Order: sequence, then C-alpha cells, then structure tokens
Amino acid sequence: MTEYASPRAIAEPPQQRRYLPGMGFDWLLPLYDPFTRLLGIQAAHQRLAEQAELESARRVLEIGCGTGNLALLVKRGRPQLEVVGLDPDAKALARADRKARRAGLSLELDRGFADELPYPDASFDRVLSAFMFRHLDADVRLATLHEVVRVLQPGGSFHLLDFGGNPDDLHGLIARLFRHSQVMRDNWGDRIQTLMREAGLGDPAEIAHLTRRIGRFTYHRAHRAG
Repeated sequence: MTEYASPRAIAEPPQQRRYLPGMGFDWLLPLYDPFTRLLGIQAAHQRLAEQAELESARRVLEIGCGTGNLALLVKRGRPQLEVVGLDPDAKALARADRKARRAGLSLELDRGFADELPYPDASFDRVLSAFMFRHLDADVRLATLHEVVRVLQPGGSFHLLDFGGNPDDLHGLIARLFRHSQVMRDNWGDRIQTLMREAGLGDPAEIAHLTRRIGRFTYHRAHRAG
C-alpha cells in the first residue's frame, strides 16, 4: 500500500514572511497548471530532469516546487527516488498533494523558504529549481545558494532553470517586459553563475538553453565540492 506525504507545516518565523504566489495572486492559482501547459513548461522540466543525471541519485529536493509539476515528473520517471518538494505557499502544496494522490505517487511536501531549508547538512544528492529564482530578492538569492551548498552531499549537484540571456539582445515577450526589472536583473548575462560561485558552488555553468516566444530559458549546473 502506497503511503502519501501531506504538506506539513514547518515552524513559522517570529514574523510571518511574505512570498510571491506562482501566478502573482492567490486567486489566480487555479490557472497556474493550465498556463504552464500552454507555455510548454513540461518539456522544459523534462530537459532539466535529464540534465540532473538522476540515475545516480537517491534523494532529490526541489525548492519552490509550487503545485508539484517538476517533482511529480521526476517521481514518475524514477519511482525509486525519494523526492522532496518545498514551497512557502500552503495552497500550492495542497494542490501538489492532491495531484500526487491521484497519480498514486509518494512525495514529501514541506512548507518553508529556500533560504532557510529545514533539512540536515548533506542530505540530498540533487537540488532542483525551476522558474523560482527570479522571484527572489538579491540578498535572498545568495542566502538560498548558501543553503543549497549546505544540504547537498559532497559531489552533489544543483540544477537551475529560469529565464536568462544577453541583456542587450533579449528574446520573448516576458524577457522584454522585465528587461529593466530590479528583481530580474540577476538573471541576465552570467550573473547566476557569479552568484553560484560566491556561494561556494563549484564549476557553475550555463549548459543549455531553449528559446520560446515568451523568452529564453537557461539551464545552469553547479556542484558541491567532494
């Protein structure tokens, strides 16, 4: 009999932290999955999972898992993996849990923030992040990468997917809209790799990209030193 893990609350900080829901507003959450299907995000997720070389992994964490699409894709492809998803949005986690139950898949779904990961040191072989990094302020980005280093096992790897590209030659509607955004500025050029290096991740690199009408998706990889 399959056991399912429901979202469980991590101890809240003294003051309730704000976060940006996946669609910007709670009331738009029911549109999140149809919207991402329309944009072809599943294919982008599949490529990220392939990049992560999960055949050699045992325990995988997705930070900013939202409604669980990437975590579920990973679990379907490799049922033997222990897959953990973390997100601050309880409503999104509840949707992820319902989807996992319908699919007969077991996920651990935790509520929390990427810069305060509620996991022991060196507890994951892989950490994944898809279209979440751009939501973080600059100081939170670096703190998140420090946490990624902490929870990765020596030799483990971090795989990040988000919008990116050359800031002087951006492609796609969303990229152009956010070209001068303070939140998005660390996505352009080689800034993500620079932040990875500052946090202590080794060999950071942009290893692939996909160009869509809405923008250029970039794939980044880095390792924790063994």
